Amino acid sequence: MKKILMFKMEGCPYCAMAHRWMGELLEENPEYAAVEIQIVDELEQPAFADKFDYYYVPTYFVGGVKVHEGVPTKEIIEEVYKKALGK
Repeated sequence: MKKILMFKMEGCPYCAMAHRWMGELLEENPEYAAVEIQIVDELEQPAFADKFDYYYVPTYFVGGVKVHEGVPTKEIIEEVYKKALGK
């Protein structure tokens, strides 16, 4: 199992949607709760965020590899969880 690293920004409507879908997916798929998720607000932790290659939020890395950047869908976020679980 690999860790998910999510970059977000306060006030971003797409980040808010992503958070809502992440919650829905956890309710629908209890096995996703085992995945470690680190959520980083790029404005609160700019020195950390600057170490990663991305431009838009939300951005997801799984095991250090960028798997999604920009406007999400529930299906995309589910794929992020699946990659973290090795599916």
